[in-house]
Amino acid sequence: MPPVAPTLPAEVDVVVVGLGPVGATLALLLGRHGVRTLVADKALDVFPQPRAIALDNEALRILQLAGLGEGSFATLAIPEVRLRSPWIGEFARVETAGVLDGHPKLVMFHQPELEQVLRTRLAAEASVTTALGQELTGLTIDTDGVRATLRGHDGAAATVAGRFLVGADGAASPVRGFLGLGFDGTSYPEDWLIVDARHTPRPIDHTEFLCDPRRPTPHMPAPGGRERWEFMLQPGESPEEMERPERVRELLAPWGRPEEMEIERTAVYRFHARVVETFQRGPVFLAGDAAHITPPFAGQGLCAGLRDAANLAWKLAWVLGGTADATILASYDEERRPHAKAMIALAQRLGHLIAPRNTAVALALHGALRTARLLAPVRTLFDGLAMKPQPRFRRGLFAAGDGPHRGGLFPQAWVQHADGRGGWSDDALGPGLTLVGLGVDPALHLGDAAPAWARLGGRCVQLCHRGQRLHRTLAPHVWEDVSGTIVPRAAPVGRAFVVRPDRAVLHDGPATDAARLVRESRDLLEGRRP
Repeated sequence: MPPVAPTLPAEVDVVVVGLGPVGATLALLLGRHGVRTLVADKALDVFPQPRAIALDNEALRILQLAGLGEGSFATLAIPEVRLRSPWIGEFARVETAGVLDGHPKLVMFHQPELEQVLRTRLAAEASVTTALGQELTGLTIDTDGVRATLRGHDGAAATVAGRFLVGADGAASPVRGFLGLGFDGTSYPEDWLIVDARHTPRPIDHTEFLCDPRRPTPHMPAPGGRERWEFMLQPGESPEEMERPERVRELLAPWGRPEEMEIERTAVYRFHARVVETFQRGPVFLAGDAAHITPPFAGQGLCAGLRDAANLAWKLAWVLGGTADATILASYDEERRPHAKAMIALAQRLGHLIAPRNTAVALALHGALRTARLLAPVRTLFDGLAMKPQPRFRRGLFAAGDGPHRGGLFPQAWVQHADGRGGWSDDALGPGLTLVGLGVDPALHLGDAAPAWARLGGRCVQLCHRGQRLHRTLAPHVWEDVSGTIVPRAAPVGRAFVVRPDRAVLHDGPATDAARLVRESRDLLEGRRP
C-alpha cells in the first residue's frame, strides 16, 4: 500500500525544502525556537547510503545546539591524517587527536544513522511539520513572503505560504534554479569511485591519503566496522567498468581478502568546487550543498552546511519573533559565504597534494612539503590544523571596534554548578542571547538596561574561575569553569560577552559596561549599525 500523503499546512513561518542533514538540523533549530516550520523532501525515506563521512568539532557543537549530545549517534574519533607518497613515504601528517570546544577535532560517522536520529528528534518538535514525498514544483515571492507549490507522490498539489523559505535541497537545488542564481566555480574532469565496505581484515585507526598520481586513494575508517576508499578513475576507465564487483575486489586487494569484506556501496562521483552568487534573495535563502559544494579532501562539505543552519536559524527566529529587524538577515550571506569559499579553497589546495597531475609534480610537491615540515612554523601550520580557516567573521552582525573576540566563536568548556551538577557551558548558556560575565555577575551591572535585555530574550550567566569564592553565589546562572578554558584562558576576570544563539560573539567589553553592551547589541539587532 502506498504511503498516505501528509496534510500540509496552508501557512507557516518558514518552509525548508530538503530533509538531508542540513535541512533537518535547520528545522530542528527552528523548532527549538518555536518557529512554525514545514520541512519537505521529495524522497519518502532517508537515503540509505552514506555520502558525508566526516564532522569536525564545530559541526559537532552545532549538533549539540540542536539537541544531539555525545552518544546521540555513533562516531569514531580520528587521531591523525597521514599523507603518503609511493616514492618518498609519509610526507605530511595532520594531528587531529584532542578536543576543541568540548568535541573531538575530527570524527567519522554514518550519515544514514545521523539523518534518522535528526528525523526522530524532529517528530518531537510541536512547531515543525515534516512532509515526505513532496517535490517543490513552484516558488513565487510576494510582499508577504513566499508561496511554495508542492506536488506529492500521489500527484496532488498544494500551495503553502511562508514568511521565509530555505532551500537545503542539494547540489542540484530546484530552489536555486527558481531563483535563477549563478553557481560559479569548477567541476573537476576526473571521476572517483567511492567504495564503502565492512569487516575489513586489517582495519585502520586513522585517515590516510595515498597520493599516487596514477591512482590517488583516500582511505578512512567509520563506525560499525566500516571503511571507505575513494579511487580516482584513470583516463579510459568507465564508471560501469569500475563498479563491477570483480573490479572493486581487485582494487581492494592490497588491503587483504576482499572476498571476505561486505561491500555496502559503490558509486562514482565527480567533484565540484562551486559557490552560489548570493545566499539570499529576498525572503529565500540557500544552505548546504544548494549554496556551496566542495571537493571532499578537507572533509568540510557537511560541516559547512551545518554552519549555515546554525547561523541562519536564530536570525529567522528573532526576526519572526519581532525582537530583531529583518535587515539582520543580510548578515547571513555576509558571514557565511566568505567562510564557505575559504573552506573550498583549502580543499582545493589539499587536492593538489593528494591528487597531483603527474609524477614530476608529485615528487616536487611532496618532497618540498616533507622538507618544509622540518621547520617548526610549517609543522604548526600543517600538522596543527592552523591552515584551516578559523570560525571568525570579517564582516557581519557583531559590534565594530577593538574587541578581540567579536565575530568569533565563544569557547565552550566543562562547567560545574555549586550544587555539584556538571555540564557543557553551551548548555548552561541556553538557546537564546546570553550576557556572560567572567568572574562577575553581569546582571548586577545592567541597571536600567535590564528590561530591554529581557525583551530581547536575553539571559545572564556568570562563569567563575576555578576555586572562586568571592563574588560568587548559589544562583542557578552561576557556574564554575573547572578547566580554565574560558576564564582566564580566553579572557580575564571582569570581561563580559554578549553571545549569540549560534555562539558567535556579538559584543564584548568590561562587565561594568554591561548596560552599554546590551544597548549597543540591541541597536545591532534592530538594524542600526554604526
